[in-house]
Amino acid sequence: MFLSSLSEYSSWGLLILRLTIGAVFLYHCQGKVKGLMGNFMMFIGYVELLGGLALVLGFLTQLGALGLGIIMLGAMKKKMQEWHVPFAAQDKTGWEFDLVLFGGCAALLLLGGGSISLDAMLSGF
Repeated sequence: MFLSSLSEYSSWGLLILRLTIGAVFLYHCQGKVKGLMGNFMMFIGYVELLGGLALVLGFLTQLGALGLGIIMLGAMKKKMQEWHVPFAAQDKTGWEFDLVLFGGCAALLLLGGGSISLDAMLSGF
C-alpha cells in the first residue's frame, strides 16, 4: 500500500515537526525575552528560546519538548480558568493553537528528534 511506504520517511516527518514547532516558539519568545512583560514572562521567554533552539537543532530534543509542553499546559490553564477563553473564537485566539503545540511537543517528547538531528549524530544513531 502506498501510504504504508511513507513510514520509511518518519525521520523527515520528525524534522518537519521539530522545525515548525521550533519556529513558532522562536517567534513568540521575542517580546518576552526583552523583559517588557515582567520577570516571570521573561523566564518563560527564555525557556521558549532555548526550547525552540533545541527543537530546530535537534539537540536535547526531548528535554526541549518537555519544557515547551509544560509551558503550553500552563498557557491552556490560564486561558481556560483565568481568562475564560473558549476553545475557538472568531474575535480572539482560543486555546486550540496551544493544544496543537502541546500535542506536537508531546509527540517529540515520546519519539525524540529522529535520525536527522544533532541528538542522533552525537549518539551514533
